[in-house]
Amino acid sequence: MRSRVWWGTAAVLCGLLVAGCGDGGGSGDGDQAGPADEKSATGDYPVTVTDCLGAKATFSKAPERIVTSNASSLELLLRLGAGDNIIGTGFPPGKSTLPGELDAQARKVKVLGQSVIPKEKLLGSGADLYIDTFASMNMGGGMGDAPTEEEFKAAGIKHIYLKSTACAAQNKRPVTDLSAVEADITSLGAVTGTGAKAKELVDGMKKKVDTVRKAVGRTAEGERPTYFFFDYDAGTKQPTVVCNRQIANAVITLAGARNVFADCDGDYQQVGWEDVISRNPDWIQLGVRDRGSEAANERAFDEARKWLKSNPATKGLKAVKEGHFLRIGSERTTIAGVGNADTVRAIAKALYPGKAG
Repeated sequence: MRSRVWWGTAAVLCGLLVAGCGDGGGSGDGDQAGPADEKSATGDYPVTVTDCLGAKATFSKAPERIVTSNASSLELLLRLGAGDNIIGTGFPPGKSTLPGELDAQARKVKVLGQSVIPKEKLLGSGADLYIDTFASMNMGGGMGDAPTEEEFKAAGIKHIYLKSTACAAQNKRPVTDLSAVEADITSLGAVTGTGAKAKELVDGMKKKVDTVRKAVGRTAEGERPTYFFFDYDAGTKQPTVVCNRQIANAVITLAGARNVFADCDGDYQQVGWEDVISRNPDWIQLGVRDRGSEAANERAFDEARKWLKSNPATKGLKAVKEGHFLRIGSERTTIAGVGNADTVRAIAKALYPGKAG
């Protein structure tokens, strides 16, 4: 089981691309780019990005040697067309988990760590940019601490983050749309000089979400099915739930459902099974992490379903008794990416058959 730190809890010095830690909330108008950022999206330089405290990182040209912390930021760069500049990654995607040509490109990227990249290897990688999907890298267990910003600077590596995950816990209000994810894509496009492609990706996401919104968006709050994201890999002894500052809350909301833990402020929180039972969800997503192949993923989904059906604390839940399970991977639900829009559509299609898809 992968360490919970991989999912990351936002640190005080969480990084943020372009706009800073904005509201990221339901209005969709948080994290808007200012005039300088609009200019940078065209591929013009210099491009300046800031972290949550306003510290600036300026790029006079597109980075040439990029290391990504995990499959999420790797996939975004590949989709943007910056794959030739990626020299290494941590948490590599499983074989065939990315579609078509993206998978072939991902296979060519050097794996610097099957999980978190060891500090010394990262600093000695020769990278000029490190893209961090989460705020914390300290895995413990002999893997070493994350490099300090001073060490990154000494190694000639600019260090930036994906704001939609790194700063999730610091959002000032619930996250109910994908504007922060879209801003991440736009920002990466600005930094890598792929602004036109970034716009294309964002427009595609908006089109998918708008289609779902038109179909189910007007469903009254009280008529929306209740929804529980079961993070199977976080452990079953005490469930870890997605709260209202996590991207998953936006995905669930946009799909026309109600996150049963939307009253929890933050990104993640551990609760008791009695809390899940008291909320008795209509639907449960079997949120398992990528195992590296479709067959292995299906086995993991089966394991999660079997656990819920056999455990005395959960087998009486409405969703369990009615077999209302969704087999959708964790990453495309809880981590920033183009796949978030696909998950919105997949959830809506399951919950509103014949209406949303």
